[in-house]
Amino acid sequence: MTTPPVARDRRPARAPARLGFTEPDAGPRLADLGWWDGDDAVPAAALVVWALARAADPDLALSTVERMRESLGEGWAELEGALRVDQGLRGRLFGVLGGSTALGDHLVSQPERWRLLRTVLAPGRVHDTSRMPSAEDRCRTHLDAVGADPEQDAPVASVTGPAAVELLRLAWRDDVLLLAAADLQSVCEPELPFWPVDAISGQLADVATAGLEAALAVARAEVGAERVAGVRLGVIGMGKCGGRELNYVSDIDVIFLHDGPADMATRLASTMMRVATEAFLEVDANLRPEGRQGQLTRTLDGHVAYYQRWARTWEFQALLKARPVAGDRELGREYCEALAPMVWSAAERDDFVPDVRAMRKRVEEHIRHDVADRELKLGRGGLRDVEFAVQLLQLVHGRGDESLRGPNTLETLAALGEGGYIGRDDAANLAASYRFLRLLEHRVQLQRLRRTHLFPSDDDTAGLRWLARAAKLRADGRRDAVGVLQAEQSRTTVRVRRLHEKLFYRPLLDSVARVAGSDLVLTEESATRRLAALGWSSPSGALKHVAALTAGTSRAARIQRALLPVLLDQLGHTADPDHGLLAYRKVSEALASTPWFLALLRDEGVAADRLMYVLGTSRWVAEMMPRSPEVLRLLGGDGPTADLVAREPDEVAQSLRAAVARHTDPRSAGNVARSLRRVELLRVACADLLGLTDVASVCRALTSVWAAVLQAALEAAIRERAGDSPAPATIAIIGMGRLGGSELGYGSDADVVAVCEPAAGATDQEATTYARSVVESAIAALGAPSPDPALEVDTKLRPEGRSGPLVRTLSSYADYLRRWAQTWECQALLRARPVAGDEDLGRRFTEMIAPYRYPEGGLPDEQATEIRRMKARIDAERLPRGADRALHTKLGTGGLADVEWTVQLLQLQHAAAVPSLRTPSTLDALVALQEADLLTEADAAALTAGWTTATRARGIATLVRGKPTDQLPRSGRELAGIASALGFAEDDPGACIDEYRRITRHARAAVDRVFSAV
Repeated sequence: MTTPPVARDRRPARAPARLGFTEPDAGPRLADLGWWDGDDAVPAAALVVWALARAADPDLALSTVERMRESLGEGWAELEGALRVDQGLRGRLFGVLGGSTALGDHLVSQPERWRLLRTVLAPGRVHDTSRMPSAEDRCRTHLDAVGADPEQDAPVASVTGPAAVELLRLAWRDDVLLLAAADLQSVCEPELPFWPVDAISGQLADVATAGLEAALAVARAEVGAERVAGVRLGVIGMGKCGGRELNYVSDIDVIFLHDGPADMATRLASTMMRVATEAFLEVDANLRPEGRQGQLTRTLDGHVAYYQRWARTWEFQALLKARPVAGDRELGREYCEALAPMVWSAAERDDFVPDVRAMRKRVEEHIRHDVADRELKLGRGGLRDVEFAVQLLQLVHGRGDESLRGPNTLETLAALGEGGYIGRDDAANLAASYRFLRLLEHRVQLQRLRRTHLFPSDDDTAGLRWLARAAKLRADGRRDAVGVLQAEQSRTTVRVRRLHEKLFYRPLLDSVARVAGSDLVLTEESATRRLAALGWSSPSGALKHVAALTAGTSRAARIQRALLPVLLDQLGHTADPDHGLLAYRKVSEALASTPWFLALLRDEGVAADRLMYVLGTSRWVAEMMPRSPEVLRLLGGDGPTADLVAREPDEVAQSLRAAVARHTDPRSAGNVARSLRRVELLRVACADLLGLTDVASVCRALTSVWAAVLQAALEAAIRERAGDSPAPATIAIIGMGRLGGSELGYGSDADVVAVCEPAAGATDQEATTYARSVVESAIAALGAPSPDPALEVDTKLRPEGRSGPLVRTLSSYADYLRRWAQTWECQALLRARPVAGDEDLGRRFTEMIAPYRYPEGGLPDEQATEIRRMKARIDAERLPRGADRALHTKLGTGGLADVEWTVQLLQLQHAAAVPSLRTPSTLDALVALQEADLLTEADAAALTAGWTTATRARGIATLVRGKPTDQLPRSGRELAGIASALGFAEDDPGACIDEYRRITRHARAAVDRVFSAV
């Protein structure tokens, strides 16, 4: 459909059908009104025709104009003349006539009422609610209508019975007419102000409360003024009436309370309900205590007693909207003040949050399936989704923030956004969506002044077209107005549902609800009390951190004040809450200017839980997190595909090398490598502490990042020495020990040996001199002072140890092994694996050492005996003084050394004959030994469990203590942290030690059976 432009300087030159009229006789009928001549509008009436054509339903508007002309008779000339000159009147009258058949009928039956539309609002683009009557003015008008004195404390009407009902109905219709005219005026005259839906809703609520007051005055007269003289009756508005967000057609939810004779109060309340229901809208008192079965009105004490003993969660939620609207206002205020403490403590009830969520689910389940997708109010993504989300947040957070205690949905939503309880974008999107859905709801109700919340069905083309025009939606070039309407409605419901699920099912809500209301306000007294109760070692020191985090009036401070009661509670259940809070303060300060940080903790409950847990459990993480706070973004995921655990080691290594490759200076490259390594170490540590990964994955990830750092540092050192001539040597770095076996821990050094090979035309001396300078430069860059975990490269496993050359040529290395190799050196070569440098040289190195680590014919008996003697000497001499052998993860009973020496002895004996044993990995070798029947299933399982348990315990102990350690503590906070991270109950950390001893004891028994028998 082509929409006519807004024009004042030219006459329309199109037939009525092209303007939007669909009736074939529209032209003659317009001509009969004197507004159309042939194919053109009469010049003097052109603006009238344009406004009429823009109505939501031009044909309906035209038909009603004709009926009004008939009703007005001689008065038609006045109206017709006013329409030609008064833009505001045109917009309001035609807006109403094309948007509501019911209000059109009202104007036909009361045609002189058109004069009311001249003074609703003067032209202008900014709405001004002060131009609308106030709530007090409306009340006066309605009381005057039934002959009651507004100045009396308890007005009594002079008109009763059907006459009073008719007068109230007329007053209500007049008010609704004025509001609808203001609401719809910009549809027909775009230059007139557009009134926001919340302004209209508030005015409708004022009209309803004025009607209630007048109906009460009629009830006093009908029951008998002298009989109710001693009765104080308070009328409490609930629901949309209480929240000043009423629809055009809606129940008026109320609760009654009285002071005085109960029988007279009940008669007065029931009569008031009847009068109001007959006159304008149905008055519903079913939200009262005990619902339909309960007394219609109770005393204040009766209400308080009920809510203290019997009220359910939904009843407190309903009281969020309670406000005095009629009758004895002082009594109404006493009611609200008496129940407020119960409302704002309701969130502390058992299962409060699940109760509210279950209630929303029940509402959805009761929607008819055939209309569920069209339900603007109750359906998924509808108005109730917004209201339930806002009310749940309000009940949870409003205990500590009085700015959230208003009854109005949009005002509370704005306060939630301003206070930082939800994101600004989420608040704005939710508010805009709510306004749009309320606008559609208002329009479909206005059409016939019937209570409905249904969006037109797809086959109701006329209804969709009417609603699109009534909502001022126009074609956008790709779609007609109906298509725009359907797309916008669909997009809005999807957005509302997404935000509803994000806010309504936010995990943090459960945690906040469990915090006592008195502790949500972090005063010095409440914070000190809470910190002491949660077991802080130094409540005064912690209080200083809390004060620093919450000081000021900034949005960040407000969010911190909302978050900290929950975060403190979570920290209080960790092993070291004092250090965790200090780390949280450092992280907060490091990210003070980053908008996503607090939003992540607020919106992703799992992120807040995880952050507090790792900060309060691990000093290692607590020290590193402030230097790499970007890892926080990874804490919000869950499950096996979460970012925290989903990164592949090879992918990490590749990205690290690519980032370092842009730096030619080894020290600069080393700094970048350390920074990227820190992020990866922190990611792995968090996943490890949270139990989201296994031992093998942790070891593989730590090894991969170490190897990538070595490769990056080596490449940077080579680039620094690059000249015009080719490098005199190629270099390979061979990982040994845990690095070679892909079994590194958090505190492990990188054991390596370096080998080189001369380039064409270069001597061995030139090659080794060059290679040594490169390797020394790389090691020095990695070893530069840094607050991060040390990057220590250990080369003592090279031939001749510390006294031997740092780098040998491949041929020199082969010559050394051929002439001087000792048994322990062959054993060490079992874990040799190229990790950096020239891949071809690394491959040839592994081929060269194969005969020494996988000796043909197996290991001679004398060498096996030598290995057993070395192991016995290590057991006797290497264990630190005072260490508990049963709890030493490396050298203790059934620990890493026991398992690894056993596996390596079997590899030296059988790897030549069993190719699957040719692996540097302890776990892979254990699998191969069992498959080759060199270990029984029970022994393989015991050794695997011992190695895995010791490795994980060693890593977790390092994370908890904040420094490398091989010894498990017997008691104290450190043991509590280790036990928690290993999955043991907080109240029984000793079970962790018992389990560790049991597993390692079984491993030692397998070692005793196997190691000596090989």
